Amino acid sequence: MATVQTRGVSRRGFLRGASLSALALGSPGLLAACGTEGAKQTAESCVSKDLSATEKMLNFSNWPEYIDVATKKVNGQKVTTLPTLEDFEKMTGIDVEYNTDVNDNAEFFAKVRNQLGACEPTGRDIFVLTDWMAARMVSLGWIQELDHANLPNVDANLVENLKSPAWDPNRDHSVPWQSGLTGIAYNAKYTGEVGSMEELLTRADLKGKVSLLSEMNDTMLFMLRITGADPEKFTDEEFGVALDKLQEYVDSGQIRRFTGNDYVRDLNAGNIAACEAWSGDVIAMQYDNPDIKFVIPEEGLGLWSDNMLVPNKADHKANAEKLMDYYYDPVVAARLAAWVNYICPVNGAQAAMEKIDASLVENPLIFPDAEFLSNAMAFMDLDEKTRQQYEQDFSRVIGS
Repeated sequence: MATVQTRGVSRRGFLRGASLSALALGSPGLLAACGTEGAKQTAESCVSKDLSATEKMLNFSNWPEYIDVATKKVNGQKVTTLPTLEDFEKMTGIDVEYNTDVNDNAEFFAKVRNQLGACEPTGRDIFVLTDWMAARMVSLGWIQELDHANLPNVDANLVENLKSPAWDPNRDHSVPWQSGLTGIAYNAKYTGEVGSMEELLTRADLKGKVSLLSEMNDTMLFMLRITGADPEKFTDEEFGVALDKLQEYVDSGQIRRFTGNDYVRDLNAGNIAACEAWSGDVIAMQYDNPDIKFVIPEEGLGLWSDNMLVPNKADHKANAEKLMDYYYDPVVAARLAAWVNYICPVNGAQAAMEKIDASLVENPLIFPDAEFLSNAMAFMDLDEKTRQQYEQDFSRVIGS
């Protein structure tokens, strides 16, 4: 049976990472503490040995509440189980220790950076991080290259729009776990539809009833669009113009506050009428509150993914690759998606969902079609120095 080590808050509580704790990277002391000068590694400087052939085990670190869960009675006691993971164990004979110790991208980076920078084991064979942090670790040489001969399901079933991110164009180091969208949510009990991010930030009846995300990538993606720049390719000057525009909205009193996932409570209660929001949250809210609506802004959608990575000095790389490939079986992927409610990255899972939960088959926030994603954008990859400066500047504007 999979060993489950749980700690921290839910995935829905720190969705995407890079919340206020990540923005704290803007403080000079923490910037120095998180410096990575001299910490880069290569496959030659940091050699890993795979013990998978003789050790049928795997240590997997993920975000809380980011896998399917069930309960059953064992000796009269309720026990939490992870059905797809337990089926993987039965199928492969690999024992999995499943840890929910990724509460925030920056926090997790701080946990493992000393070991990875020194080419030492972290005790983990897989961990799951959001695009920008995954890119950072790949650029530092801390992530092992995957053997695609062990990933036939991944190669066959990975959805087209996630195949070639700029930071890992051939998916040599990463496999998406789940994906998601950033757009607008509003409470129809308190306001009419809000069709664009610019409308959200200028409409007089929404003044003081709006929240934006404290995640720089998400919020600045839309600011760049509003000011006419391309979020996937922009200059320092364009970023500065977009940041000045955000400052104008802050100074106008339009924005009630910048939030992590806690906008959910305010939106349900009517403390805010509309907000920048993440797709997985909206689905979860709609189960209990049909007044909550999700809108594709006129500016487009933010698109992101969380990625499975095998760190240097992991002892069980081939076992990790088996797990990655297992979750790209469409039936397994559908079972997972039915519970977590984020975008499923696996072709064929939508058809498989017919037998699992037919109500989710046509949900565009789990299975978006090409038209739905036609205006989806990612935030440009940043080098370490630039990201730190941008985070500092953004943190100053939002008052964190």
